[in-house]
Amino acid sequence: MSMQFKAEVFQNQFLPQGAREVHAIMTVSAEGSAATSAPIGTTNGEKLFGIICDVSGSMEGNKIHAAKSAMIQLVNLLPENVFFFVVTGCDRANLTVSLAKATPDNKQRAISAIKGIQAGGTTAISTWLTKALEQFQRMPNALRQALLLTDGQNDKLDERPLNTALLACEGIFQCDCRGVGTDWQVAQLQKIAGKLLGTTDIIPSPAAIEADFRNILDKAMSKSISDVAMRIWTPQGAKILFCKQVSPEIAELSDRGRVVKPQVMEYPTGAWGKAESRDYHFCIEVNAGNVGDEMLAGRASLICTVDGIEDKVAEARILAIWTDDDAKSTKIDRRVAHYTGQAELAQSIQEGLEARARGDIETATVKLGKAVKLAHNSGNEATAKLLRTVVDIEDAPTGTVKLKREVAKEDAMALETRSTKTTRIPKDR
Repeated sequence: MSMQFKAEVFQNQFLPQGAREVHAIMTVSAEGSAATSAPIGTTNGEKLFGIICDVSGSMEGNKIHAAKSAMIQLVNLLPENVFFFVVTGCDRANLTVSLAKATPDNKQRAISAIKGIQAGGTTAISTWLTKALEQFQRMPNALRQALLLTDGQNDKLDERPLNTALLACEGIFQCDCRGVGTDWQVAQLQKIAGKLLGTTDIIPSPAAIEADFRNILDKAMSKSISDVAMRIWTPQGAKILFCKQVSPEIAELSDRGRVVKPQVMEYPTGAWGKAESRDYHFCIEVNAGNVGDEMLAGRASLICTVDGIEDKVAEARILAIWTDDDAKSTKIDRRVAHYTGQAELAQSIQEGLEARARGDIETATVKLGKAVKLAHNSGNEATAKLLRTVVDIEDAPTGTVKLKREVAKEDAMALETRSTKTTRIPKDR
């Protein structure tokens, strides 16, 4: 085994009499060696990378030229032991490059096919994902990841087929989604990426496509473990109120959970790379206890499945102790407080931008003003910088906030797409 996992739980285990909610932050860290053995969760360490690119009519001109150039660069950068394919799509999907190993000859054939791509038609993303799924299913034991690029909104008639396609793709491959320009809808791509355990971001101009593609490929190639899930046991009478990843970005896992057996839920975590660390926030509702009662409120385990055989690679316990000592029960663990604040920050940004879009300036100002303070107090400078593109701050960094009269659409979209990115609690706090 070339990777090891470590899990730690941070919480205030003390509750006042009658309290039922137990909050905990679990930090999971993966540590890898330079070992050359096949990664956990794959067969012979195989990796399959799929490129899914919009070639609808709106991509004509600079966008399609930049996308083709970026795809060619991506193909050239693929390690020879990696498998790949290219799906291009408009209102229908085309398998431009079928599944192949990234040998020099196969790369040249792929590049020739990419050069011949033409833009035209409307947008039906369900067909693209379905075509990609067919390729991923040919290598069920590989580490399977995809990149999807689009520049426009999905056809309204494709909404139901897209939901069906996402259900079929979920758990088969991961997909990072990118929108180039400003004519696409953030919520649409976030829906796809959310279901497929990927990320969503904006590429403001075609000239930036190539650099973004390279970054996604680098991260995909750094992954070396798949088929990993978070499994949470709770005692009789308890239930999980929510489970979400809170670092490096917020990702709601609650609606992805599946029942393994009574009182045991499992949540997919996606692929992992060496030297990677993530934080998860659990909230468990238990039966209320009396002063002096103690209980194991939950047990969180990281489970890796290889060829149908499960391996528990990390575990942490979540405790509850009821007390009448107010000093103990009212103390909030600083990590729980920090990530609760980060979730509140993301929500304030979303609500503020929604209010701004419908012309409710008063609500937008209040919500984005609150976001400015939360970003500053938590040390989330990346989000604070994005907020400054949408609001002016008097007596910076947390003074009176006023909405800017003119805001570039790409700035507002960048704030919306990146509002879920979090910062870890500073070690010296």
